Amino acid sequence: MRYDDNDRESSNVEDRRGQSGGGMFRFPGGMRGGGRRMRLPFPMGGSGGRRGGGFSLISLLVIGGIMLLLGINPLKFLSGGGLPDMSGMPQMPRVDRGPTTNTSNNPFNIPGLPGSQKKSNTPLPNEELATFTKRVLADTEDVWGRVFKSFGKRYQEPSLVLFTGTTSTACGRGQAAMGPFYCPLDKKIYIDLNFYQELRRRFQAPGDFAQAYVIAHEVGHHVQTLLGIATKVQQMKQRASKSVSNQIQVRMELQADCLSGVWANLNHQLKNRLEPGDVEEGLRAASAIGDDMIQRRTTGRVVPDAFTHGSSEQRVRWFRKGYQSGRMQDCDTFTQRQL
Repeated sequence: MRYDDNDRESSNVEDRRGQSGGGMFRFPGGMRGGGRRMRLPFPMGGSGGRRGGGFSLISLLVIGGIMLLLGINPLKFLSGGGLPDMSGMPQMPRVDRGPTTNTSNNPFNIPGLPGSQKKSNTPLPNEELATFTKRVLADTEDVWGRVFKSFGKRYQEPSLVLFTGTTSTACGRGQAAMGPFYCPLDKKIYIDLNFYQELRRRFQAPGDFAQAYVIAHEVGHHVQTLLGIATKVQQMKQRASKSVSNQIQVRMELQADCLSGVWANLNHQLKNRLEPGDVEEGLRAASAIGDDMIQRRTTGRVVPDAFTHGSSEQRVRWFRKGYQSGRMQDCDTFTQRQL
């Protein structure tokens, strides 16, 4: 990505690196308040080995039962009408891209695909990485500020907390082992910069844009919170079984992936940030942290019913969809029958 010393660094950053974490905020069962995170490859529960995407027969029956309880005709869904709006899910605002002045903005001319110029993936020292993170956050502020203004709303900028090991949050005790995460209760993004070493070494997803994608994904959850989508998702999950709740959460995560792609597109139009190889890094990162890849690496089997973030193919598809269109309305994962 193209950054230099003249680029703005966000002031919405709290540096807690080296501070001791707040153990008093421990909560059973993980974080409270719906914290969203990029997962590290730890074993996931469940049994069985049904491979591939889509819904199982049992899942469809469960969804049908929930629809009946909510007064929705499940036959409309099963007959190909798409997943209905089960609880008044907010619609994604319409944001049209402005006129392009650069052929690199052609959605079919994606930098970083095979055949493009190779980039150096030399890792940044931690202080340089902290500066890079602040500059990416500043770019998200500039882009989403303009986007929200375009449909008559004010963008409330999130804070980003740099920490080491553990830290206290309004959603519970944050741990580096959870990967980067967003807490909707305090509207803060939490990142231990050592995660990027994991991204490079364990996931084989190096590069500055791979790191920017992680930040943009968490900012995508903040956008969902501001639009009321996160609240609706929590309400839906509270009424659902574990399996259906996971499927709802997958749609939430894929939408954040799509929004990160929208940001990448609009940010490049605004600031000409992307270099050859950047989008390839983002696609590689999205693929590397798919649930199927993580499950296969840690347990040797894939359990789709336990997915919470989406498969590698789904994550790549939705990031690419957002990047190619640059429009928020194309990120409506909740009305799609096929993800």
